[in-house]
Amino acid sequence: MTFTIPGRLPGLNEYTKANRGNKYGGNKLKKDTQQLISYFIPKKQLDTPIRLIFHWYEKDKRRDKDNIAFAKKFILDAMVNGGCIPNDGWGEIESFEDRFYVDKENPRVMVCIL
Repeated sequence: MTFTIPGRLPGLNEYTKANRGNKYGGNKLKKDTQQLISYFIPKKQLDTPIRLIFHWYEKDKRRDKDNIAFAKKFILDAMVNGGCIPNDGWGEIESFEDRFYVDKENPRVMVCIL
């Protein structure tokens, strides 16, 4: 199963900046991002444990890969909140892998669930 989230998700630097801006900034960024992601995640409960491959398509190479991949936290939490998986702990997530590409015309995140 695969789903795609269009656009660029906030990375660790944006999340850190939001937390430093005011005490509710980080929570608002996380909540807003998870709400956006929820439109694109599967609307059914998956059998766990699952393996995931995240394909990160960025518009350029300005952001570090670890900063980009931080957004998997938002994706996994949205999958839990949406009922796709019961939790995102050791029992439910077997593994994940990150792959990175540049597509300046169509930045996105493609998530493959195995």
